[in-house]
Amino acid sequence: MKVSEYVSFDAVGLAELVAKGEVLPAELEAAAREAVQAVDPRINAVVETWQTDDEPVPRSAAPLAGVPFLIKDIAVAMAGRRMELGSRLAAGNVAGADSSLMQRFRRAGLVTFGRTATPEMAYGISTESALYGATRNPWDLERSAGGSSGGAAAAVAAGVVPVAHGTDAAGSLRIPAAYNGLFGIKPTRGRVSMGPDVDEVFNGLAVHGSVSRTVRDSAVLLDQICGPESGDPYFAQQPSRPYAEEVTRHPGSLRIGVLAQAWGGRHTTAPVTDALSRTVRLLESLGHQVEAAEVDLGADWEEFVLANAQLMTVNLTTLVDGLAAAFGRPIDSSTLEPATLAGYRYGQRVDGAQFLTALAMRNRVARSLARYFDAYDILLTPTLPEPPLPLGTHTEGAETLDGLGWIERINDLSPFTMPFNVAGTPAMSVPVAADAGTGLPVGMQFAAGYGLESRLFRLAGQLEQASPWSGRTPTVWAGNHPGR
Repeated sequence: MKVSEYVSFDAVGLAELVAKGEVLPAELEAAAREAVQAVDPRINAVVETWQTDDEPVPRSAAPLAGVPFLIKDIAVAMAGRRMELGSRLAAGNVAGADSSLMQRFRRAGLVTFGRTATPEMAYGISTESALYGATRNPWDLERSAGGSSGGAAAAVAAGVVPVAHGTDAAGSLRIPAAYNGLFGIKPTRGRVSMGPDVDEVFNGLAVHGSVSRTVRDSAVLLDQICGPESGDPYFAQQPSRPYAEEVTRHPGSLRIGVLAQAWGGRHTTAPVTDALSRTVRLLESLGHQVEAAEVDLGADWEEFVLANAQLMTVNLTTLVDGLAAAFGRPIDSSTLEPATLAGYRYGQRVDGAQFLTALAMRNRVARSLARYFDAYDILLTPTLPEPPLPLGTHTEGAETLDGLGWIERINDLSPFTMPFNVAGTPAMSVPVAADAGTGLPVGMQFAAGYGLESRLFRLAGQLEQASPWSGRTPTVWAGNHPGR
């Protein structure tokens, strides 16, 4: 199979070819590897590929049998493969066994042949690490691919794979989805198991998910990886029907509340405001009831940011201490980047009372946002207040920031995403519009109440069919290369 043909299918389409015997998994893998060679020297999204001789033979009954797949370089362990967390501190780390999620990827029939770049410890929203270098946006190579699942999103946008694994603790799936013109969904807290080595990450702020070029790919993948494992501390109630079926179901007339300006006073730029207005008109044309909403976060913005800095840095400190002990490496600027080191030092100073107060804030935000999902079926915001930023913008001057200052910067650059991590509710970024001036993608975030991914998938499927964005490909696109 030529790359030009390979990139014309989504994951479900490729699996259907395998099921019909029209193509072999090995042919798909070869095309994916050729796509890596064609585009990755320009975008730097894939940090390692490997031979898949040790992979189980995909089962024809598996819904994604034979589909090439990439995992993020953090949070998912694949036996015998490196997971370095984008950090010099963890360089050379090899997983001894599959995590629960990796086992589910295998059962789904996916052929995992490599891993994608992440900022160090996934502790940032632009993928620019000292270990791997900067990942570039396939739409504009001078701009960020976002983060922390920036490698995954850039690889999918460039045509390397149709869908890829990612994680989201503060917007890390939705931000790169918006930057790269993809669909990205953050599932409900507890929807996908974090086991067996941990029960939750960042006190429940982080979840596993994916980015994809089509909505149905993310739906099918979530069907395969959702559900609890033995010993999980909590889990979301299983859906009444597969998410794959929801994508083609009519969402009905939804009550949609719109938050155009973010909490904390961060101004939404004109190109994004314009894209939001066009999205509202599209939703109204589809029969939805759309109105401006004022949403009380349940905490002052400064308190919200402070509490999240305390939660995230304490978790970061534990992670860093464990890695340093395991590898016998120092905790200093030779092993950690400035923002990570500052977060580590800040987390060391957070005491137990402050930590419990931060957890209480998490509860207040969850309770407050839940009330708005009684009034609205969906909350709509821009995913980000501005289009994709130039590389270096996110990390500029990071060496001057302390741990709190870094979290303040993350929340200033992405003020719409993290509240839904704190609340634990599902949220998705959908590529509905583009910046009218530059043509760069602009994502729109839709959030629903706890456990209501089904509602989001129904709306996403409708928007995919109606949006003028559908079918666009970036400048760096594997299918553009002659002879491939």
